[in-house]
Amino acid sequence: MKIGIITGASSGIGREFARQMEYFYQTLDEIWVIARRKEKLLALSAQIRVPVRIFNGDLTEKEIYTELSNLLETEKPDIRMLVNAAGFGKSGNAEDIRRKEAGCQSRMIDLNCRALTEMTFVCLPYMSAGSRILNIASAAAFCPQPGFAVYAATKAYVLSFSRALGEEVKNRRIYVTAVCPGPVDTEFFETAGRPESFLKEKVMAEAPQVVRKALLDSRARKSLSIYGLPMKGAQIAAKVLPHRLVLKLEQIGRK
Repeated sequence: MKIGIITGASSGIGREFARQMEYFYQTLDEIWVIARRKEKLLALSAQIRVPVRIFNGDLTEKEIYTELSNLLETEKPDIRMLVNAAGFGKSGNAEDIRRKEAGCQSRMIDLNCRALTEMTFVCLPYMSAGSRILNIASAAAFCPQPGFAVYAATKAYVLSFSRALGEEVKNRRIYVTAVCPGPVDTEFFETAGRPESFLKEKVMAEAPQVVRKALLDSRARKSLSIYGLPMKGAQIAAKVLPHRLVLKLEQIGRK
């Protein structure tokens, strides 16, 4: 049985991957979707032609991994694609966030980093030649971001982990792509807060276009998927300019 697995599938980029995956892999037997909001997953399953199997659970708790591991061991499917899309962010001064929402930033690290890593290692034994892993990072991974400090740091982890893992599994012909969009118009900002930077508002992208490019880049075996010229420019700037200058430009953009 050939399957795709998507975390964070109840909304935003994860939901859009579920909608588009069946066209990318037309031989899939099932798509397995994972998120906390079961009602959203049920609504999603009605929009997809491929049979959908729902896993309703919290990726920061061990129960969901036990359930998934047991089922994988029993059914031994061929995982053709894993999309790690679960994650959240919170904008604002890091110390202020800690005062207002105790534990928020620790949960962010748990979901954005630990859960993504654990899900990857649970799934890897069931992946074969030609399988893909897409890890949703962010353009925030390219350099530190005051006002988004912990979130940007978690996405830097995702980017680094994806690149290193891609080298480790390439001899198995498994391809890892880190997806690094800029701001995407999704429910993400209901939790994170709207961007303080007028530049981020100007370059806001739509989820369907970001996901389509990510799938095409994955098909092309690219290690990095960046949607839009502004974000590609941001990546180049983060490489060639001193971080001190990049941080100053970010501060100007927030005014």
